[in-house]
Amino acid sequence: MAKRGDLSWLWIMIAAAVLTQTALNLLRPVTSYKLLVLGAGETWVGLATAAYAILPLVFAMALGRLTGRLPTLRGMIALGGAVMALGGLGLAFGGSIAVIMVSSAVLGMGHLVFTIAGQTVIGRRSTPATMDAAFGWFTAAFSVGQMLGPLISGLILGNVTLGEASHSTAFAGRIDASLWLGAACSLLAVPVMYLMRADGGRRPRAHPPAPGVAPEHRTGRRGETAAAGAGPASGSGVGSEKPTMLRIWRVPGIPSHMMASLALLAMLDILTAFLPLVGEAAGVAPIGVGVLLSVRGGASFVSRIVLPWMSRRWSRHGLVLVSLLATAVALGFVPPVLQVWGASWLALSLMAVGGLALGIGQPLTMSLVSQAVPVPWRGPALAVRLVGNRVGQVVMPVVAGLVAAPLGPAGGIWCACLILAASGAERLVSGRRR
Repeated sequence: MAKRGDLSWLWIMIAAAVLTQTALNLLRPVTSYKLLVLGAGETWVGLATAAYAILPLVFAMALGRLTGRLPTLRGMIALGGAVMALGGLGLAFGGSIAVIMVSSAVLGMGHLVFTIAGQTVIGRRSTPATMDAAFGWFTAAFSVGQMLGPLISGLILGNVTLGEASHSTAFAGRIDASLWLGAACSLLAVPVMYLMRADGGRRPRAHPPAPGVAPEHRTGRRGETAAAGAGPASGSGVGSEKPTMLRIWRVPGIPSHMMASLALLAMLDILTAFLPLVGEAAGVAPIGVGVLLSVRGGASFVSRIVLPWMSRRWSRHGLVLVSLLATAVALGFVPPVLQVWGASWLALSLMAVGGLALGIGQPLTMSLVSQAVPVPWRGPALAVRLVGNRVGQVVMPVVAGLVAAPLGPAGGIWCACLILAASGAERLVSGRRR
């Protein structure tokens, strides 16, 4: 990554990520509005959000092993964009809750294919010294999409809530138009990926550390030890074993990293699905909800841009801990601020703080997982991380939907905040033990 020409593969992946994530974050909030038009409530929104992760939960490990065998991942990443477009078309055409469920599952499968192949390319081609920056830029592209998608959907849906709309059929037409646009945006990622050279995903040679120096120590980060990143990666013979889920899970630090990743991603999913419901209950129009979600995405983009500087100054473990706790506190106050006080400016401020904190954790958990295992295990280890994420994305929205049924849509967001706080407490306790 030292030479400008070496970065072409990363910029192409960033462009494709912006397209697919803009599509994804346009499609998912609009799906909640479509379910409302179809007469569904909070529980069905939670179930639809869970359906998004069902197929990825089943196929994540198999796809992780596949990425380890393929010499180039260009076609696999492009396939992910195409499958996401197919899911978007299903959401646009869907006239029943069952079709919305199936289409959400297809959308989630496409996103898994795109994400796991993209993360594996980063893990293959980045050195330990540049890995945080590469993952940071890749996930910053995700944040750009998280900023643009809700803003575009809000502009299309307008400044009138569903309850205030005089013609629900016109509102439904704007919903379908948004879904069509999301599908088209995702499909654009396919030709973009074919700008990458066919050998752009080749497997790297492992670079052994200097004698007596663990790989993590060479990064110069304070407060981090070989226990976090060396482990099996520097041990003898471990890298030659088959990277099963159980073996990866037994690597020191992996369960804690994966719990943090699960909690952060589930918070993002639940916020995206339930904030439109909170807004509808508080009388906030779709454009207002879109701006709130866009501010969150923009703040996450900023935090990921400055992530290399932060990771040089503070330890990864400390940054992830701050990410978990600050996100839980800031986003937990958004529903009452909107519904009780009606203070939109304060809600925007809280979304900005929560977005800054939320943006820090995800790329660092990728780096922590990648550094904790041998180089040949990185693809499967990232796949195990995604399996954990998808378990959370299946279970937590269902729980959030059940909690929201008696408490209202705010209960779903509070449920996710509680999981974030629990993950932060676990890291705090386990960090003191280490």
